[in-house]
Amino acid sequence: MLTHALITRVVGAALEEDAPWGDLTSTTLLPADATAAADLVARESGIFSGGEVFSAAFALTDPSITIDVHVGDGDRFAPGDVLASVSGSARGILTAERIALNFTQRMSGIATLTDAYVRAIEGTSARIADTRKTTPGLRAFERHAVLSGRGHNHRYSLSDAVMAKDNHLAVLHRSGADLATALREAFSRLPHTTHVVVEVDRLDQIPAVLDGGAHTVLLDNFSLEDLRAGVALIGDRAQVEASGGVSLDTVGDIARTGVDVISVGALTHSARALDLGLDVRID
Repeated sequence: MLTHALITRVVGAALEEDAPWGDLTSTTLLPADATAAADLVARESGIFSGGEVFSAAFALTDPSITIDVHVGDGDRFAPGDVLASVSGSARGILTAERIALNFTQRMSGIATLTDAYVRAIEGTSARIADTRKTTPGLRAFERHAVLSGRGHNHRYSLSDAVMAKDNHLAVLHRSGADLATALREAFSRLPHTTHVVVEVDRLDQIPAVLDGGAHTVLLDNFSLEDLRAGVALIGDRAQVEASGGVSLDTVGDIARTGVDVISVGALTHSARALDLGLDVRID
């Protein structure tokens, strides 16, 4: 969850990284009492995300700066739209500018890409979810952006759910363990509220996963034909998730196989930062 405390910590660290001994240009070139007003302007269309993060960059730099965010996270915008405005110390505004833009451009890019995936599966019962393929230290920011784009969050961390992937199954197989038995034993050690997901890459692996009682069967890199077969085989015994080979060109066909969830790593690891600019007003 993107909390105020987390925003303060992460944005504060970013500001310190960018100006460890202050903004040399602004402090030597601009008068200390110079003021400015600037607008966050969209250069292209998209979905906004990161309003609180944008504000924090300026507030942490100089609490006297006035910040007005004109759109909400999840709102659509068009080229030329003014998304936010700041006014106050010119030195403070220019010191915080790049950090405010870096976060907002990145988060809005993720939200916009997520929205494109959600629109591509409209009319189906599937949902789009992110993955743990996030920038280290920025997971909460990127996951929040996915929500802004009408997507859903997967497990937040390794501590939140059991998710047995191919390498886990390879270790079990090497040790001679039976998958269904291993799953049942895992359930005996887990709280009853813990969700269990098992990833498979072949149809013949599914019966053991169902026998073990998994809540979700993740079909990884399945063909459309095998996805349909997997959905039919699993029925209502577990939730069906698809992953691997998912793009804007393929996601609609994947959704129409009947899967419940489509997890897309590209939402966070391949999103392009949107073109937003902070323009100082010249009166």
